[in-house]
Amino acid sequence: MRPEEERWAEALLAIRLHGDRAPDWIAERIAALAYAGDEAGVAHFMDMAARLDALSDGTRQ
Repeated sequence: MRPEEERWAEALLAIRLHGDRAPDWIAERIAALAYAGDEAGVAHFMDMAARLDALSDGTRQ
């Protein structure tokens, strides 16, 4: 699986696991990673958040 496909799969899994709270869960992860100074982790979850938004509003880029 390519990294791009993994991000889509992660966004779908976040929806399955956290339902309507998925955006909040991702935001909490981003905050925790930023606090820890994990720039790569922040970028990873920001990308996942963008894909979650695309899934939520029915668009996919």
